[in-house]
Amino acid sequence: MTVNSASNEQPLRKQKIVYRNGASQAVYGLGMLGAWFYYFTTATTFWMGALGFIKGIFWPAFLVFELMKYLGM
Repeated sequence: MTVNSASNEQPLRKQKIVYRNGASQAVYGLGMLGAWFYYFTTATTFWMGALGFIKGIFWPAFLVFELMKYLGM
């Protein structure tokens, strides 16, 4: 008794992974470091430094908000 394996099975292939948008991560990272530098050097108290840390993480949101306010949207 023989088993005929005439199915259309493809051999397993490694999936090719393509990483994109690396440049935007670099711009965000440099902007975050620059924002932290600015906020930490201008902070007069510990809590202003802590607030500067949070603002440094969310700096793109502040940028878009101010841009929309400037454009009157």
